[in-house]
Amino acid sequence: MSNTVDRSAAAPAVASLAQLVDDAVSDGVAPFLVAMVADRDGVRWQHCAGLANATHPASPDSVLSIFSATKAVGGLMAVMAIDRGLITMDTPVGDVLPQFDKLQVLESVGPNGPVFRKPKRRATLRHLLTHTSGMGLEFYYPLMAEYAARTGAPSDVTGTFESLNYPLLFDPGEDFAYGIGLDWVGALVAELDGRSIDRFVQEEILEPLGMKHTYFERAAAGDQLATIRLKRPDGEFEPMENFLPENPEIYHMGYALYSSSADYLTFLRLVLNEGELDGRRLVSPEAMQLMYTDQLPGVALPTPILKSSAAIICDTEPCPGTRKTHTAGFFRNEDALPGMRNVGSLFWGGALNTHYWADPHAGIAAVFMTQMSPFFEPRLMERFTEFERTVYRDLVN
Repeated sequence: MSNTVDRSAAAPAVASLAQLVDDAVSDGVAPFLVAMVADRDGVRWQHCAGLANATHPASPDSVLSIFSATKAVGGLMAVMAIDRGLITMDTPVGDVLPQFDKLQVLESVGPNGPVFRKPKRRATLRHLLTHTSGMGLEFYYPLMAEYAARTGAPSDVTGTFESLNYPLLFDPGEDFAYGIGLDWVGALVAELDGRSIDRFVQEEILEPLGMKHTYFERAAAGDQLATIRLKRPDGEFEPMENFLPENPEIYHMGYALYSSSADYLTFLRLVLNEGELDGRRLVSPEAMQLMYTDQLPGVALPTPILKSSAAIICDTEPCPGTRKTHTAGFFRNEDALPGMRNVGSLFWGGALNTHYWADPHAGIAAVFMTQMSPFFEPRLMERFTEFERTVYRDLVN
């Protein structure tokens, strides 16, 4: 029998969750936290602790730089294009964006510069969505970092057109490398649709869902924009500048969005409801299956999923010791977590620790969000796990 959220959860249960959030902030684990739980019908619990910025306490409407939580929205863009017959999962990217076919596989960076070869096959939309196109971020893959250092190639986070043109680490479909595929997805959908990336997202996703606190430019957030903090080795926090560009040449759907916890939970409720929310259908149930089911082209995920030498990112292995795959928009749990999420749950997060999961079997989604670096900081992830376990124990039966 499917688990369901108990809407009449007793006060002690709600208090246990609130105390967990409060303790995480008072113990110095996070500078602030916004934690929320929803079912298919709406928000069922929320609690905030700490100051989002110098003048505002954290709230569900505090605007956060959600970084890679943007990727699921980019995935939805692609699914919408598929639903409208504009493309398929296995359409070569170069059929829509011919410049992609100019990218080659980087074999090495030698004394005389990079050594390339032609890829064995063309990359498809499926490859972009599942991080199997061969494109890997320089933060995680030493060869790509070496290439950037040698050639002066701009980082992905510069928001330039040129930053899309990194070479491939391997032949499309043969391995997994967390990279800039979703940045290409945004450009691809814009080319197919005829509208700019930001206009498409605004008109097709944000406005229909009533996501009024989600933006492409942080200046639009005004005084609701949360401060980013860096956690030093001594455990203290210090302010950290947001290094993302304002008014970039192209909005990268791998990281571009600023959003609130409440808005992102609305997006997750759309996912729980198979593409429909509050009487408005954005995507057919059939197309939404791409967001729920494994779309990897016969490739296994590495362990850990991400291994980084960057100080702002810890080694990343969510749900350790369990099987995981990737859909058109999310990482997917292939094993149940005892006392927590079910098989088929969807999850990920952003570089400043904007974490979430959606469990279609239980009919719930939750966010656990702050603005701090490094990503996947161990003490914070311990509290996130404790939060999830408490949600299932006290709100789900």
